[in-house]
Amino acid sequence: MELTTLRKIALEEHFMMPGFETYSKAFLNFIDPATMKELGQRLADFDTLRLDEMDRAGIELVVLSQSGPGVQAELDTTLALRRARENNDFLAERIARRPDRYAGFAMLPMHDPLEAARELERCVKQLGFKGSLVNGHTLGRYYEGREYDPFWERMQELDVPMYLHPIDPWKPLHALDGAPVLAGASWGWGVETASHALRMVFGGVFDRFPRLKVILGHMGEGLPFQRWRFDSRFAAYPYGVSLQRRPSEYIGTNLLITTSGVCSHPTLVGAVGEMGVDAVMFSVDYPYESTEAAARFIDTAPLEPAQLEAICHGNAARILGL
Repeated sequence: MELTTLRKIALEEHFMMPGFETYSKAFLNFIDPATMKELGQRLADFDTLRLDEMDRAGIELVVLSQSGPGVQAELDTTLALRRARENNDFLAERIARRPDRYAGFAMLPMHDPLEAARELERCVKQLGFKGSLVNGHTLGRYYEGREYDPFWERMQELDVPMYLHPIDPWKPLHALDGAPVLAGASWGWGVETASHALRMVFGGVFDRFPRLKVILGHMGEGLPFQRWRFDSRFAAYPYGVSLQRRPSEYIGTNLLITTSGVCSHPTLVGAVGEMGVDAVMFSVDYPYESTEAAARFIDTAPLEPAQLEAICHGNAARILGL
């Protein structure tokens, strides 16, 4: 495809540090060998393939993150911290080669909220990272509990977002048992990640820390399209939970979304209608999705020019402090 006129920033764009492939075997093993070889080349590349695709698609800057699940799957807490620091230092070195085209999201050892807070602060203040990307739960632990408040407090002080990325459920969902085609990226990952985000909403994280920004990929893992339902059923069945706002009001203010992996014009228009244009950002999900398809999708989207500029560039620049 030819270079487009829409300037773009992309936020869910992955790399693979050597030695981290083992963590990803849980889903990479299901990809055919030829595709896996190509993915490996793209994940390892920082100098040619990635930049060429960015140029053709009009992507000025990508925010890089280690392909999942990374240290969220590491059983040893001490090793998770060490490996997260190694990965972040590795990424910082690659960004330093092309700071005009690359930025970074930190990998965080969420096993220990205080250590995760310290590593986030190091990455933001010393390495210049724009936030973090966390691959869902850590060994079955979700992040709405009060033990994670010190982490959220530090993140709010730093004024950077977290990208909450999919991961396999800690325990398989019984409804998907025996259906591996549904258990992963096609469906199960979205259910897992949307549920994690809702735990944060109904667990009061955004009431305690109202300036937090958590980003969900894949058009928000379906959450924008259930906002009315959340309000209706929460009012009927609150189960003793009390929130400062209606559930729908957190989706579009504290929970933001990207278009990664969902190249559908009706879905995009619906997400903007539900959340407002300021809550939606462009992304590709490189190299697992097609950069060309993602760019063509957004370049031809039936939205006003000012809306497209916000989605492609302006929102990310504002939220990431670029």
